[in-house]
Amino acid sequence: MSDADSGGTEGAAARLQQLFEGHRLTPTQRRIAHCMVRRAADVPFLSSVELAELAGVSQPSVTRFAVALGFDGYPALRRHLREVAPAERPEAEAAALNEYQQAVQAEIGNLRHLAALLADPAPVERAGRLLAGSRPLPVLGLRAASAQARGFAYFAAKVHPDVRLLDEGGTMLADRIDAAARAGANALLCFALPRHPREVVDALEHARESGLTVVTVADSAFAPVAGHTDLLLPAAVGTGLAFDTACAPMLLGRVLLEAMCDALPDAQASLEEFDARAAARGLFVD
Repeated sequence: MSDADSGGTEGAAARLQQLFEGHRLTPTQRRIAHCMVRRAADVPFLSSVELAELAGVSQPSVTRFAVALGFDGYPALRRHLREVAPAERPEAEAAALNEYQQAVQAEIGNLRHLAALLADPAPVERAGRLLAGSRPLPVLGLRAASAQARGFAYFAAKVHPDVRLLDEGGTMLADRIDAAARAGANALLCFALPRHPREVVDALEHARESGLTVVTVADSAFAPVAGHTDLLLPAAVGTGLAFDTACAPMLLGRVLLEAMCDALPDAQASLEEFDARAAARGLFVD
């Protein structure tokens, strides 16, 4: 994928996001929107049947979705997308790559899209301030998202005085959220990736009922957790392999860490203190 192609894909995804904004979409319609954003370069060339198969919904659902956006039907929506899409579908170069290379190129595209979103740093900076000001700070991530939550919590604990990792579900999850709220927490960070466990949606709903402000890193602005989140930061996952790849959500988590450090006046001193202790204990060999 050339820089021009990736730029066109990013622009197409951004235009789709703008098209969906301001519309109250059903869960099925959010699923279609999510699929369209992930396949932004292909959507103007897909039939309603093909889009339905990709999104895992019925063909009439695609038609109703187009009408919900204000079009006469799916053909009218597709004509609109073709008018604003790049002139050529970037198939030739992609066809020359094997499936592993295509997966890597797709992730590069996801990272470019994330870079474009971060041109406006205000949402991440706001999230950083919310996380820095929450004592304790609960960090939630179940199943596929547990690795992202654990990685964030590991590094956050070096600068934040009380980070509580919530990476196991079950009946005690709500209890642990309650305990964090009673201890003074006012925000919760969630990593939410496909497939989205129902338990995460329930946990976020409970967190908000407990008075916590929910910040979520999700694979799409139309993810099932969107309606239970106060500040959602999207970062797409790759879907070209048997299991999704999550380079963009991982990087966005590190960006959030940076923003949180910027909002913590003692962050640098905490890092220097940790480095001194690590050297004294001989923790690392490098």
